[in-house]
Amino acid sequence: MNAVDLGILPMIPRDEEGPVFREPWEAQAFALTLRLHEQGLFGWEEWSEALAAEIAAARARGEPDLGDTYYRHWLAALEKLAVARGLTQPGELAERKEAWARAYRETPHGMPVQLPATDTG
Repeated sequence: MNAVDLGILPMIPRDEEGPVFREPWEAQAFALTLRLHEQGLFGWEEWSEALAAEIAAARARGEPDLGDTYYRHWLAALEKLAVARGLTQPGELAERKEAWARAYRETPHGMPVQLPATDTG
């Protein structure tokens, strides 16, 4: 993977070694964003603007920033860009989210959550 100039994303949680993730899904969303950028689906300036818009919208709604919301905004920005680029449709996103939520609810504690083959599309 090419080196990424994280200066364009000044609010990204990081330490001396690079980005810091609280949960695996955050790292996955980060990696997917990098990959889509590398494929030329959006530039960093456009990405930065999309992420800033999500953060500003959350602030406008009065949502508190407790340090755990950054990647939720990241994911929302990524979803909107994916729809705008025709990579997915809003209905497909909603269906996939519900499939994961259902799989999570139905998975016994301690077992890995997996989508059934019929839900993978």
